[in-house]
Amino acid sequence: MKIALFGTGMIGSRIAAEALARGHQVTAVVRTPGKLALRHAHLHEVSGNADDAGSIARIVAGHDAVISAVGVGVGEQSGLLRASAALLQGVKQAGVKRLLIVGGAGSLEVAPGLHLVDAPGFPEAYKAPALAHREVLEQVRREHDLNWTYFSPAAMIAPGERTGQFRLGGDQLVSDAKGDSRISAEDYAVAMIDEVEQPRHIRKRFTAAY
Repeated sequence: MKIALFGTGMIGSRIAAEALARGHQVTAVVRTPGKLALRHAHLHEVSGNADDAGSIARIVAGHDAVISAVGVGVGEQSGLLRASAALLQGVKQAGVKRLLIVGGAGSLEVAPGLHLVDAPGFPEAYKAPALAHREVLEQVRREHDLNWTYFSPAAMIAPGERTGQFRLGGDQLVSDAKGDSRISAEDYAVAMIDEVEQPRHIRKRFTAAY
C-alpha cells in the first residue's frame, strides 16, 4: 500500500518503520527533508505543511491511506486543531478515503461518563494538550465523508520493545491487573498498521494497551 504519513516524532517514526518492514511504501511529510534517521528504499520524504489543505491534497493524492501523527506541545493546542481541520479537508480534496489519526488517551473513559483528562490526579502539565486531542476527536466524529479511525494510545506510551502482544479496546481506558495502562511505541505502531491493512474500526475510536 501507499501510505502518506504526517508527523515523524517518537510515534510517527515507529509507524513508518513498521509499515516499511511490512513492504508498504511510505511518503513522510516533513518540514525539512533529510533530517529523518530512518533510511529505506520505499521511504520518500517530501516537504509539506500540515496546516495547508491544498498542499496536503497535492501530496496525498494517489495514496491508499493517510496517517496523522502530528503531535501537540504545551501552548500549541490551536496548531493541532488547525492541522486536523486542514488534514480532513485536504484528504477529502485528494479523494483519499482512509484517514487514521494518532490521538490522545485523555478522552478515554475511566468510569461511565468520566474521561481520564477530567479525573482527579491527571497531571496539570498535560491537561491542555489532552483537551486539544479530545477536541480533535469531536471534530473527526462529525466527519461522514471519510473512513476515519482515531487511535488512542494507553495512558503511558514510550519507546520500548516490539512484542506484537497487546489488548484492544474502544472508548474505555485499557489497564492491566495492577491498574497500569501502558504500551510501547513499537507495539502501538504494530496496532496502527494492523488497522491500515485490515480495517476493524471504521469511523470509530479504538485503543491498545498491555
